[in-house]
Amino acid sequence: MLIIGSLAFSSPLVLAPLAGYSDLPFRLLCREYGAGFCVSEMISCHGLCYQQLKTIDMLLSTPAERPVAFQLFGADPDRMAEAAAIVSTFAPDMIDINMGCPVKKVTKRGAGAALMAAPGLAEKIILRVVANTSLPVTVKIRAGVNASELNGVEFARMAQGSGAAAVIVHGRTWAQGFSGRAERTIIATIKQALTIPVIGNGDIQSYQEAMQLLEETGCDGVMIGRAALGNPWVFSAAGRPDDLGTIVDGAIRHLTLVEQFLGPDRPIGVIRNHIGKYFKNLPGSSDIRRAVYNCSAQSDMKNLLLSLRNTDE
Repeated sequence: MLIIGSLAFSSPLVLAPLAGYSDLPFRLLCREYGAGFCVSEMISCHGLCYQQLKTIDMLLSTPAERPVAFQLFGADPDRMAEAAAIVSTFAPDMIDINMGCPVKKVTKRGAGAALMAAPGLAEKIILRVVANTSLPVTVKIRAGVNASELNGVEFARMAQGSGAAAVIVHGRTWAQGFSGRAERTIIATIKQALTIPVIGNGDIQSYQEAMQLLEETGCDGVMIGRAALGNPWVFSAAGRPDDLGTIVDGAIRHLTLVEQFLGPDRPIGVIRNHIGKYFKNLPGSSDIRRAVYNCSAQSDMKNLLLSLRNTDE
């Protein structure tokens, strides 16, 4: 069983913080389909400190999704500490610190995976965040900076020594970005080096692959990212259904949660990106996805999904 601090989770499988995707409706959906907990999209510490409305809106939550972690990113220890205090008032169950995102718009600010190359600064950030909240603090890292600087083990030890309650390890380096294969050996090595829980991440496409990672590395949990898009069933042993009707029902449930918690003002482009992914690799999927991306309002999307379900009956 995955246990972080005093929190025990129903499943060792975790939804990753996917920018543009891991909003409240999708987190709720993944919890309904079996995720042990979900992590929010990465939230800018500066956006919180400056009370930017768009950033504050990312803290939207509901008791039904708990346990939940809110993920912070930034490279300023003072701002990260202030942001941790702000996040804590919204009562999530954990705070995660992003030290693994390789995207340039994040790393050029010295945040995300760039902190793998600045362990001294990373240590200050973790210490300040831990000191400024009573919540368990987790840290998401990578295997290292690049192939010649695989400092993941030392970095993870530093995180543990700075008060992290768990470490999430993506098996690629910062330099790799999302190319190549995620290395599992580093996850096993970090697990052996730490006494706190270690969650493995990278290239997990199914429930069965997640179980294999648990067995191969001894890690305590598995974080699933892109494979969950359009496929919340990835968190259950049965996996993605084969029939169109069940898949449409999942998409309808997703849209219903969007309507319930985000209302009609959620940009249709965001909804199209989510819903379109439900129909990848299905017979006739190109026509269905074209229709999805042609929807200009939530009502159009709902009518399309209902017509697909009726066609399948």
